[in-house]
Amino acid sequence: QVQLVESGGRLVQAGGSLRLSCAASASIFSFSWYRQAPGTQRELVARSVTDGRTYYADSVKGRFTISRDNAKNTVYLQMNSLKPEDTAVYYCAAERLYSAYVYWGQGTQVTVSS
Repeated sequence: QVQLVESGGRLVQAGGSLRLSCAASASIFSFSWYRQAPGTQRELVARSVTDGRTYYADSVKGRFTISRDNAKNTVYLQMNSLKPEDTAVYYCAAERLYSAYVYWGQGTQVTVSS
C-alpha cells in the first residue's frame, strides 16, 4: 500500500503562482497530477515518469511544470500564470514499477480568483 500526501492548494489571484507537492510513502515509477472542477470529469494535467519523460495537457503547456525528487519520493507541480479556469481539486496519482494499480491522493483545492 502506498500513501500519497498532497499539499499546496489555496486561493490565489489570476496571474499568480502555486506549487503543489505530493509525497509518497514508497518509490514511484509514474507520478501524475489530475484535476477535477465541479460538474466535470477528472482530467490529466501532467505526468512524470522516472526515466525523465513528461506529459502535459495542452491547456497547461508553457505554464505548468512537473518535477520530482526521487530521493524523497515526491512530485511537484509548479503552476504559473494561473487562470480562473485552473480552479479545481488537484489529485496526485502514482503507479509503481510493474504494477497497473493506481494510487490516489486525497486532493487539494486550488481556487483562482479573477
